[in-house]
Amino acid sequence: MAAIGFIGVGNMGGPMARNLLKAGHKVKVFDLAAAAVKVCEEAGATSAAGVTEAAKGVDVVVTMLPAGQHVRAVYLGDNGILKAAAKGTLFIDSSTIDVESARAVAKAAAEAGMPMIDAPVSGGVGGAAAATLTFMVGGPEEAFAKAKPLLEAMGKTIVHAGPAGNGQAAKICNNMVLGISMIAVSEAFVLAEKLGLDHQKLFDISSKSSGQCWSLTTYCPVPGPVPTSPANRGYQAGFTADMMLKDLKLAQEAAKAAGATTELGADAAAIYERYAKAGQGGLDFSGIINMIRDAGR
Repeated sequence: MAAIGFIGVGNMGGPMARNLLKAGHKVKVFDLAAAAVKVCEEAGATSAAGVTEAAKGVDVVVTMLPAGQHVRAVYLGDNGILKAAAKGTLFIDSSTIDVESARAVAKAAAEAGMPMIDAPVSGGVGGAAAATLTFMVGGPEEAFAKAKPLLEAMGKTIVHAGPAGNGQAAKICNNMVLGISMIAVSEAFVLAEKLGLDHQKLFDISSKSSGQCWSLTTYCPVPGPVPTSPANRGYQAGFTADMMLKDLKLAQEAAKAAGATTELGADAAAIYERYAKAGQGGLDFSGIINMIRDAGR
């Protein structure tokens, strides 16, 4: 069993750290939110006073941080974990950040003699709690092989997407599809309402036809057809609209840098930005249907 430092144990990182504990690993946690740390302590983790302490005396460090600037600061700062950790420590960054930052930090880790992977996740809070996350992994094959047993304690599907940064590339491409498809499904249900077509009837037809997609069959944005979807609990977030907007913006930044045309991705980002600016960013991203519905009134 490994000794693991886990930095960032909020809505996603907390359940992930607790699943590592369930798998028998020794976990030391740090987060700026004391309440998040306490929950992990109650599950058997120990706490660290800061990121430097979290990275000392462990075999592996996992990070789950808000943005690229935070990842750079935690890894590369004057008191960064690359300097604090023992040589050979494995680093797993499960944050969703820009590809450029992921590759810059991975390069610094390699130069310091540290194996590292970028391993962003898909599956939301529910997947984190159930240990059914999908990990999209970028980094050297050797580092991936070393990390895989730990990822399997936190997720169900683990895919090595290629060299450093490719995990982030896969994540933002995947979530661009998700953001676009949720808007499409929402528009279809709102149109169905106006045409007098019952929600369940549309679901029964589209879920077995060419309109089938994850946003429909797993995360249906109207109450009823999929009992486990956030639509049945007032759009309480599994994945917030703010987080979707973040990922869509990352996709647009990457598209601009790569010279790729992503018109629907840009439209989706603009739509979610309006939704977030209306004060709905803390709700689940599937709640976008309410803004679409209201726009037609």
